[in-house]
Amino acid sequence: MAMSSCHKVEEYHGGLYGNFDALWKIVDEHYCFFDEKNVDWNEARERYRAMLDPEGMETTEFFNVCGAMLSELQDGHVNLSSSFNTSYYRKWWSDYRQNFDLRLVQEYYLDFDYSQSGPLSYKVLNDSIGYMRVSTMASGITHGALDVSILEFADADCPVIVIDVRDNGGGMMTTTQTLVERFINTRTLVGYISHKTGPGHNEFSEPYPFYYDPATGHMRWLRPVVIVTNRSTFSAANSFVSIMRLLPNVRIVGDTTGGGSGMPFSSEIPCGWAVRMSACPVYDAEMNLTEHGVDPSPGCRVNLDPELALQGKDTILEFALALASDWRSWYKKQ
Repeated sequence: MAMSSCHKVEEYHGGLYGNFDALWKIVDEHYCFFDEKNVDWNEARERYRAMLDPEGMETTEFFNVCGAMLSELQDGHVNLSSSFNTSYYRKWWSDYRQNFDLRLVQEYYLDFDYSQSGPLSYKVLNDSIGYMRVSTMASGITHGALDVSILEFADADCPVIVIDVRDNGGGMMTTTQTLVERFINTRTLVGYISHKTGPGHNEFSEPYPFYYDPATGHMRWLRPVVIVTNRSTFSAANSFVSIMRLLPNVRIVGDTTGGGSGMPFSSEIPCGWAVRMSACPVYDAEMNLTEHGVDPSPGCRVNLDPELALQGKDTILEFALALASDWRSWYKKQ
């Protein structure tokens, strides 16, 4: 349905108040993190509903009021989408350091010379440390690319690999699974999930476990792994970090991830706008909710130094490589 900014919402099914109330109710009955976000959703309804003006409100103004109400949830998975705009809560990352510069890594660490297949880039650094960057989970990573990259690290006798998921905004959990299965040797509990059982804010099923199996017939990596993160590591990438951090041979370096652990639900209000939100909470294998992010391993919180970045030094990656070198030295003594 095409809607220009000069049209009033009243011209469409449901009217101004009808569309607003429909949006509020859909979220009220399906969103899963009201308690975690400490949001009084009834109070939000009254406050934002009072902003509506059925006599002189343009469609874009109405959209902005609805988007502002959704931002009260402080959730990057919550969106309202129309033909002219999509609301989006950005403060889950905008108030934090970016801690990543792709050009810095490509120029000073990869020398613009690396292998790439889709979202996966890889190279052996410093003769014996594997580097793998996963830029997104939104597109799949092929088994062939993973096989060849791990084989290259094994042929170089790398004792450690560094996986860089900074600025990975997430995507498909199937991509997360494809990756994790390359780093486990037995069937592994990776988390729990609950589903809504009713419209109440706390009406959920008991959490039930889900497992990943090791990739059979493919190359796997069971040596140490250092994962590099920043605040823009979100959603399915956040889940990847939350799963990997519980493996005994993994360390997390950088900043707390962006979070985003709710499986999405989508619906529509009468005027045709789509609404998407977190509906099913996902927990890690220790029953921790990672909606607010995953912290680095103890002693491994590092920020990117902007002055050193101008000199070609990524202080987060440098820390990760130093940690990897310590592991390498340990392996050589064995």
